[in-house]
Amino acid sequence: MTQLHDPSYRGFASDNYAGAHTEVIAAIADANGGHQISYGEDVYTGRLQELMKQHFGPDAETFPVFNGTGANVTALTSLLPRWGAVIASSTAHIHTDENGAPERISGLKLLTVPTPDGKLTPELIDREAWGWGDEHRAQPLAVSIAQTTELGTLYTVEEIRAIADHAHSRGMTLHMDGARVSNAADALRVPFREFTTDAGVDILSFGGTKNGLLYGEAIVALNPPVANGLIYLRKLNMQLASKMRFVSAQLIALLSDDLYLRSAHHANAMAGHLRRSLEDAIENGLTGLSFSQPTQANAVFGVLANESADRLKEKFRFYDWDRAKNEVRWMTAFDTTEADVDAFVAAIIEELGGLRVE
Repeated sequence: MTQLHDPSYRGFASDNYAGAHTEVIAAIADANGGHQISYGEDVYTGRLQELMKQHFGPDAETFPVFNGTGANVTALTSLLPRWGAVIASSTAHIHTDENGAPERISGLKLLTVPTPDGKLTPELIDREAWGWGDEHRAQPLAVSIAQTTELGTLYTVEEIRAIADHAHSRGMTLHMDGARVSNAADALRVPFREFTTDAGVDILSFGGTKNGLLYGEAIVALNPPVANGLIYLRKLNMQLASKMRFVSAQLIALLSDDLYLRSAHHANAMAGHLRRSLEDAIENGLTGLSFSQPTQANAVFGVLANESADRLKEKFRFYDWDRAKNEVRWMTAFDTTEADVDAFVAAIIEELGGLRVE
């Protein structure tokens, strides 16, 4: 097939725009050939179970799925009865970017709380954690947090543990949307287990696509007794791959030789380079640009005039976050280069009128 795109082009819209890592493609090829039992009874899915236990603890049970929405919806469904509700930030992906899938597919209700930085706290959770026994109210039975959040912010280990302890004390379980969980592991400089299993998270949506997989995520039941019927729900929610070995092989590659950390570290470093380069430009007289959130992983949230953002998007694709606030989001990926960042910074400086000349 003739290549239809320019492989040298990279934008700053999403880490989903990046292709698959070469080590992941190699793993798919290695898993090919011959016959393997379908629907998860293959040797690759068996090996993935072992690796996930090494990372998350001996009780962890892993269910490979196709995508992040499927992971989140299926995981949350396993935690709740039909009358259950999930408390989440108003900016959570399950609320803003999954097109009603949690409500329409699972039938659960989302109870959302506004947060300035995308992060829940025990106090914020309590704004919706009430009404147990009231037949007129959906029962708050789970809390969902994202690590990292949709605003690019990061929960500390202590913050997650405080949320888990609070949720459990009130009879709720804790789900983590880990679409960028590898970026969080790099930023925190701790193993997965320290800010998931050991911090009290009950179930995790483990992300791979944003970190170099061709496709595929996994649900990891860290506390299996509270996750009911995952083996059935995965099929019911159309997330059961017949040739599961190819999903599992990619996740094995990600977890082998620290590929998940190497890729996430690079993405995080490129976001840091972008942020520092723009801060340096501001110190040297660049006007018309500020930042709305700290850069803690691989996202930079900038504020600049919509007209300037629109012109920049003609050269480098990225997304508006909130046009009413002139807010945009710039994402870096495992394949973003320093040259990419430097070219983007130069374009921003040019668009905003250049640096002050003394």
